[in-house]
Amino acid sequence: MTEHSNKRVAFVTGANKGIGLETVRQLAKQGITVLLGARDEQRGKDAVAKLQGEGLDVQFLHLDVNDATTHDAARMFIEDNFGRLDILVNNAGIALDVAQKPSEVDMQTLRKTFDTNFFGAISVTQALLPLNRKSDAGRIVNVSSGLGSLTQHSDPTWKFYEVKPLAYNASKTALNAFTVMLAHELKDTAIKVNSADPGFTATDLNAHRGYKTVEQGASIIVRLATLPSDGATGGYFDDEGVVPW
Repeated sequence: MTEHSNKRVAFVTGANKGIGLETVRQLAKQGITVLLGARDEQRGKDAVAKLQGEGLDVQFLHLDVNDATTHDAARMFIEDNFGRLDILVNNAGIALDVAQKPSEVDMQTLRKTFDTNFFGAISVTQALLPLNRKSDAGRIVNVSSGLGSLTQHSDPTWKFYEVKPLAYNASKTALNAFTVMLAHELKDTAIKVNSADPGFTATDLNAHRGYKTVEQGASIIVRLATLPSDGATGGYFDDEGVVPW
């Protein structure tokens, strides 16, 4: 155990840039020790150096959501150094099929997208859940998207009704299903599990076409990561409230 053991500890995946990086920043500004996860070691360490330069308690932790050996290594590092994990933010994600029609998307794109956005998130969560259980206020936030909402996709008046990339959207719908199922499993524990919709945020994921800033996009993630004991679990939220499944 280290001198950090009396502080809350958070781990954010895919956090060397964009919404993930800003989530790390906002959590650290609340006095939380934050482990910044990234698959590219140099980019991750550069991001950490930037945040440490802002006086924030941030450390780099190598993690590739598609490499289970890094999940086990992350679990051992967190256990050895902190003894528990209070907050897990499954942020890492990819979007590969923005220009492809559902009838034409290739299987490799579908599988690669699900490997990262869905299977990877589940693998990381399963690896770290024993440490989350050791927290007296465990929080798991799955970073989803409004594009994962089947209700919204079925509504011709929805502003993003025409945005139908199957691989990305379906992977987020599946991630939402994981949120619901895991929250139910953990309903009698102190752990709260929720899906966050950051909104159309300007990041590399969409060639910075989004109209929300990363600060705005990260706000709902941070809110769900720091919910009080009477906060929601098994829900789907953006910064305006509940998002329909």
